[in-house]
Amino acid sequence: MEALIIDATDETPQVLLDSADGKFEFTGKSLPEDVAGFYNPILDWLDQYAESPNDSSNFVFKLDYFNTASSKLILDILLKLEEINEEDGKEVLITWYYDEDDEDMEEAGEEYSDMVDIEFKLIPMADES
Repeated sequence: MEALIIDATDETPQVLLDSADGKFEFTGKSLPEDVAGFYNPILDWLDQYAESPNDSSNFVFKLDYFNTASSKLILDILLKLEEINEEDGKEVLITWYYDEDDEDMEEAGEEYSDMVDIEFKLIPMADES
């Protein structure tokens, strides 16, 4: 399966979805003007991935910020991952990084973890500046 790689911009996160290398990462800010246009290729990739997922998948979220429109699509991603996690012998882990001073991002991770039946690791990161 071909990897999906989207470079970060000021409005969109870097996305790396590579089943061959087992790397699944979302990094940066998510406030695209056309949220569906940005996230639909990701959701399509996940649909394909769900047909033959790795036995174990760790999806890493290192988002600094996301807007309300993005929050719905992030939930859609997590719901697709939940479906994969429910398959026999398949395991999905979500690793949600947040700046240790960013209560909003921590709470977002907690809320998402309550909405889906997937193992969630919430990991605070020290501000490196």
